[in-house]
Amino acid sequence: MTALGTRRPPDAAMVRRPARVRLLWLLVLVLTLALIMLASVAFGSRTVPFSDVLAALGGAEDTLEQAAVTKRIPRTVLALVIGAALGLAGAVMQGVTRNPLADPGILGVNMGASLAVVTAVAYFGLTSPTGYVWVAMAGAAVSAVFVYTVGSLGRGGATPLKLALAGAATSAAFASLVTAVVLPRNDIAGSFRLWQIGGVGGASFERIGHVLPFLAVGCAICLLSARTLNSLALGDELAAGLGERVALARATAAVGAVVLCGAATAVAGPIGFVGLVVPHACRLLTGVDHRWLLPFSALAGAALLTAADVVGRVVARPAEVDVGIVTALIGAPFFIHIVRRQKVRAL
Repeated sequence: MTALGTRRPPDAAMVRRPARVRLLWLLVLVLTLALIMLASVAFGSRTVPFSDVLAALGGAEDTLEQAAVTKRIPRTVLALVIGAALGLAGAVMQGVTRNPLADPGILGVNMGASLAVVTAVAYFGLTSPTGYVWVAMAGAAVSAVFVYTVGSLGRGGATPLKLALAGAATSAAFASLVTAVVLPRNDIAGSFRLWQIGGVGGASFERIGHVLPFLAVGCAICLLSARTLNSLALGDELAAGLGERVALARATAAVGAVVLCGAATAVAGPIGFVGLVVPHACRLLTGVDHRWLLPFSALAGAALLTAADVVGRVVARPAEVDVGIVTALIGAPFFIHIVRRQKVRAL
């Protein structure tokens, strides 16, 4: 019998959090998000005083500072919705696969969506904003199925490491194919080279309006899958014993995540690591109950991506660093840390 003094402490993510603690953290997260939103409209190549921010939010555009705030509002809204979508999709993917390394970027889902959009534009003349979203979702779905199939081959099935390796290889291959498609086409190379990195620059309420219905549907599917994901976390056999139709439940939740990834990639490009970092951080605050984890991941994803966009605008004034680069700088060390942790086999 293990001595009390040498007993391994429970994982922080596995400890059940009281409801009042979760509500407190939710309030902190909402207030943090509000401050980040305020920073997003105040900081950039031109710093805007608080008085001008309030005036611009009230509809005034009398000064350059107030006009700058007005232009930053759609960018802030886009960063919020894309960050929420990627954070929520990452939490669902980790729940569906029971894989702590699951992330739309790491598993190749975002790059599959990018390849589909670039191919459709270059060879089929795709111009419709709504068409972008449908094509991106199709590419994301095909890529997700392909990576999961490859990662499931061999002994042990779809282990986290095998899925991560399959996703990394697929992402690298798809990135090369995107470059091969874009380079000969000078008419689209300039715009797609920036889009390929991932960013929220050039946002407008019109662009947001095209993608918002798809994000709303994907978000609803994911949130409604919370109880099912809790059952799947117990293992397939026990979930089936509790009355869950395991294959259907897993497929439904995965569809919601794919819709979110495809829609987000269509409008902002392949932004990585948000779906990896956010769910792990939120588990420390909420535990593993997906009824709490999924809304927290959406809010934290919105906060992370918006903050990354602010950092990208501030560190390289008057130019800017695309948000996809900033999230990669944040997420890559975190990914290495997760891989190096002992006993990282499943959630």
